[in-house]
Amino acid sequence: MDRIDRVAPGPGQESVWDYPRPPRVQPVPEQIRVVAGGLTIAQSTRALRVIETAGPPVYYVPPEDVRMDLMVPTPHRSLCEFKGEARYWTVAFPGRVIPNAAWSYSQPNPGYEAIRNHLAFYAWAVDEAWVGDELATPQSGRFYGGWVTSRIVGPFKGGPGSFGW
Repeated sequence: MDRIDRVAPGPGQESVWDYPRPPRVQPVPEQIRVVAGGLTIAQSTRALRVIETAGPPVYYVPPEDVRMDLMVPTPHRSLCEFKGEARYWTVAFPGRVIPNAAWSYSQPNPGYEAIRNHLAFYAWAVDEAWVGDELATPQSGRFYGGWVTSRIVGPFKGGPGSFGW
């Protein structure tokens, strides 16, 4: 593995290099909000986050706090060695369709039951992804779904040169 120049966290920050592997599920104290086309797609004070070494947190919103009337299941699937098989969701409303913008685990592996049927959204696919009062930015690349805020430091996997992390 190449030498990685880790950023030291400042006050109130977390280093993604202190996150565990395998990943851990944690409650989120802030409100999570997802917006597309001016519509609030998801809004929750009951969200969970999954943290894993080198990656920004991925936020999972309970389906009761998601506009499921705007969510269309797709045939796309992916496999996480820890969480299991993910199914994907397209966000669809008049004038806009965002393919595979979210994913969920209907039968997560042991240890990840808390995120069963919760939806995670790609920050790059929607217009706004909020953690509390901070607008998050997408994790580099389009494979991982982490949300980057000022509360975390990296570097983060997903971008060029991070394949072997």
